Amino acid sequence: MTSAAFKSLDLAGTTLRNRIVMSPMTRSRAYGAGQTPTDLMATYYGQRASAGLIITEGTQPSVVGQGYPDTPGLHSPEQVEAWKLVTSTVHAQGGAIFAQLMHTGRVGDPDLLPGDMTPVGPSAVRPAGQIYTHAGMKDHPTPHALTEDEIAATIADFAAAARNAIAAGFDGVEIHGANGYLVHQFLATNANQRTDGWGGSVVGRTRFAVEVVRAVAAEVGAERTGIRLSPGTTLGDIAEENLEETYVSLIERLAPLDLAYVHVMEAPGRRDLTLRICQEWPNTLILNPATAPEPTGPDALALIEDGTADLISFGALFLANPDLPARLAAGGPFNTPDRATSFGGDHHGYTDYPTLG
Repeated sequence: MTSAAFKSLDLAGTTLRNRIVMSPMTRSRAYGAGQTPTDLMATYYGQRASAGLIITEGTQPSVVGQGYPDTPGLHSPEQVEAWKLVTSTVHAQGGAIFAQLMHTGRVGDPDLLPGDMTPVGPSAVRPAGQIYTHAGMKDHPTPHALTEDEIAATIADFAAAARNAIAAGFDGVEIHGANGYLVHQFLATNANQRTDGWGGSVVGRTRFAVEVVRAVAAEVGAERTGIRLSPGTTLGDIAEENLEETYVSLIERLAPLDLAYVHVMEAPGRRDLTLRICQEWPNTLILNPATAPEPTGPDALALIEDGTADLISFGALFLANPDLPARLAAGGPFNTPDRATSFGGDHHGYTDYPTLG
């Protein structure tokens, strides 16, 4: 197996033991009071601490940022305290862990939110499709279009959640700017139909992402800040015109902020855009390469060897193989993910996957 993947890397001051990243994966098992992590979650992440870097499941920075049942938050003292067990468990085994801050925006349902809250977005445009709730699948509602004051408050929520993440012991945070959630909605021409300074032009549509990053970096340090992007994905009923222009402009605006990394979730057939982003981005690049319908596998490590990316993130393969770096080094074998237990449930399909030992 390629040797470059198993070399250490200095991630803006955080030493990673290898270049194999556990990708953020929603598991919907935050069963503690107030969407808090549980002991079982600490076990789950601790089992995977041999990753060079763990990026947690999407974690809401505010109450209204929650779009799925039983996902954790980082906006209350109880949540901060509960996350400490997760981070200390990972650190005790020599691992590094970033919290992914995920505001789902218009993806969600009022039943998940208290009082008269409703999902929000850059514009009052209802996404096609449905969302899972404890009451079953439901059509997405039309979101409330954020006012300028509410945009400012949302940016402040991201910064406060980043501060909470560091207080909880995380090594840094990843801003979720991908997969059709709020930051991505501002980038998308179909979800963002604003005509003020937060929409319209490429500069307007990228403004929210840049301002969130700037606020988070000011709060916890650029060296503790990363962002995930998924240029070209259609998840969450996203459509993006002027795709290359949008993302090259965004990268050019992010580059001077000297972030720890950009994490690209590659769309099928868009290696050209990945290479363009790599060319424009001066710091560490994490790549989750397009391999569908198969999960990202050992062949992807060659992308570190040839310089396409600095680190490779693995999703489903890490879900099913808690000792994935050892298995990659040995050339397998690999456990097969049980899709039926991906979301919710107990330890089955969560902490009971066997290791090589």
